[in-house]
Amino acid sequence: MRVSTAQFYFQSSQQIGNKSSEVNEQIGYISSGKRVLTAKDDAVAYGTLAGYKDGLNNIEKYQRNITQAEGRNSLQEVSFANAEALMQELKQLFIQANNGTLSSDELSSLGKLASDSQSQLLDIANSKDETGGYIFAGFQTDQTPFVIQTNNSISYVGDNGVREVQIAKNVMVATNQPGDEAFSNVTNAIGDFVPSYITNTSGIHVSKAVIVDPSLYDDISNPPDYTFTFSLPNDLTVTDGNNVQVYPTTAYTVGQKIAFNGVEVQISGNPLPNDQFTLAPEDNISIFETIKSATDWLNQGGGTNVTQRKVDYQEILSQLDNALNHMTLRQVDAGVRRSLIEQQKDHHLDNELVLSKGKSNIEDLDFAKAISTFEQSKVALQAAQQTFVQIKNLSLFNYI
Repeated sequence: MRVSTAQFYFQSSQQIGNKSSEVNEQIGYISSGKRVLTAKDDAVAYGTLAGYKDGLNNIEKYQRNITQAEGRNSLQEVSFANAEALMQELKQLFIQANNGTLSSDELSSLGKLASDSQSQLLDIANSKDETGGYIFAGFQTDQTPFVIQTNNSISYVGDNGVREVQIAKNVMVATNQPGDEAFSNVTNAIGDFVPSYITNTSGIHVSKAVIVDPSLYDDISNPPDYTFTFSLPNDLTVTDGNNVQVYPTTAYTVGQKIAFNGVEVQISGNPLPNDQFTLAPEDNISIFETIKSATDWLNQGGGTNVTQRKVDYQEILSQLDNALNHMTLRQVDAGVRRSLIEQQKDHHLDNELVLSKGKSNIEDLDFAKAISTFEQSKVALQAAQQTFVQIKNLSLFNYI
């Protein structure tokens, strides 16, 4: 068979090119440490690897979200712990002020401490996270959530948005607690109403005022505030905001339940004629409002109506207890979220280990075998190159 010079060069270059490609391919395997780089290496293994890589990428995404959620909930937990400690100190201060031996000046000094407690709590409620966003502002992270009004009351101007991140395929976790839920929506110790005492010579106080049957509660036809009036000899009349009787004049027995319009009220103490108070709807009381009430009580001094002062003290103290419990529950809520986050973190670490091992078993290179194959490919390339060099110089004239 005749072999032309052009054909010889073409076949030789093609052979050398193939051998070079084989060597380069082996270098790619060895340098990467992987035996499967493309689908042509092993189509089945390559498809399986895609599943492993997708799973590992998802875990990486979840781990980033976990880091964020863990940091935010830890910050909330610390904030609530500080708030709880602050409220505990205020409660002890308030109890100390009720010993009956302190002067008005001493009570005013304690009132200043109580006012400082409000300022400290305000700083906690307006805490920021690592990005500079307010953690208790709902979705309005760039807006100060709690602001002081002209009457020194504190209002919440954020929203009730709860931000969530995904930490597993079907698991979402909140990264914040809205400020109204955290500091404003503290359960009223009395129930659904707050009393305001007009005349109270006997020292009675409302121990419970709740809506027991919402279907009967009609605040349109019989709007609050409800006024309770005691008269001679021991009769009680209750009127609504339109001065319409909702509880007809009848003899009152100490400790009895007063029920009307789906509302149930209980009074502690033995009322005297002309005692009178009103009930206004309020099922939640802000912690800041409670601190303000305690501060006002302290600043009034001991020279005010002693009987009513005792009643106010008991009601404020009960609400302080509720505020303390509320802070504990908020702290527990953040702790529960952190527990969930820790569980998912451990779960992802276990899955990551399994997926990484499976991925490694499929794609990791057998270096001993790869180097042997590389040496064989290199020898074959060298042989092809040397053969080409020797043959291209051959000519019939060499033999004439």
